[in-house]
Amino acid sequence: REMADTHGIACTYAALILHDEGSDKSEANMIKILKAAKIDVPAMWTKLYAKALGSADMGELIDSCSNVQAGGGGGGGGGDAPAAGGGGAAPAKAKAPEPEEEEEDMGFSLFD
Repeated sequence: REMADTHGIACTYAALILHDEGSDKSEANMIKILKAAKIDVPAMWTKLYAKALGSADMGELIDSCSNVQAGGGGGGGGGDAPAAGGGGAAPAKAKAPEPEEEEEDMGFSLFD
């Protein structure tokens, strides 16, 4: 399994180099780069990557992988609706925020 991972990574880097140079991501170009780097990859891998990435927009692929959106969770729930009819009750006073806890001394430092 480790060799398969290495072959895939090598082909990925070859495709990224070709993209960076503005060259065609063909099997022949990938093989040239891999040979120049003295990396022996079975032909199956270069064919697979050339087919998968040959017509792909590498810039878009890179952007989609690097633009990770942080999920902030759902928004807070809305308050209860006032009862129909009578006048609204006076709004409740907001609680004062709780003071933050001080950090405990754990007896070591990450930077020692």
